[in-house]
Amino acid sequence: MMFIQEVFMKIAILSVLSLILMACSDDNKQVGKVQQQSGEVKVARSFDFAQINHGGQLFQKNCAVCHGAEAQGTVNWRQPDAEGKFPPPPLNGTAHTWHHSLKVLKDTIKKGTLRLGGNMPPWQDKLSDKDIEDIIAWIQSKWSDEIYAAWYQRQQQSPAQ
Repeated sequence: MMFIQEVFMKIAILSVLSLILMACSDDNKQVGKVQQQSGEVKVARSFDFAQINHGGQLFQKNCAVCHGAEAQGTVNWRQPDAEGKFPPPPLNGTAHTWHHSLKVLKDTIKKGTLRLGGNMPPWQDKLSDKDIEDIIAWIQSKWSDEIYAAWYQRQQQSPAQ
């Protein structure tokens, strides 16, 4: 009787461990997987905690001075300043950042907006491609599920935008 209980206990433990390992495997990540629940679209995000943490540190060091510690931007970001330039917008999903493709977001960080009449300097000589991707992951982690899903759908429709 004791032997049977031990066997069942080992089977139960192995089953739980197998489920945990399956859930953590790359094959089961729902990267970019769209789910619809009662008319609402949800998209699993493709970044992990380490990427968000690294991106947050880089954002605080390089971007927060203009865009705010929580990516909230400046109060009057829609109104040009005395030089006719627009102040840093929110990046937290409350402005237009989510309208832009991943390519445009990366290019904006790399090349800045000085060439377009903005104030943002280029970061391509200071940040690696991975750094930029991590910063974008941190920014996108601030977006609501609805905003992220809308961005993802736009990205799927025209990724080269």
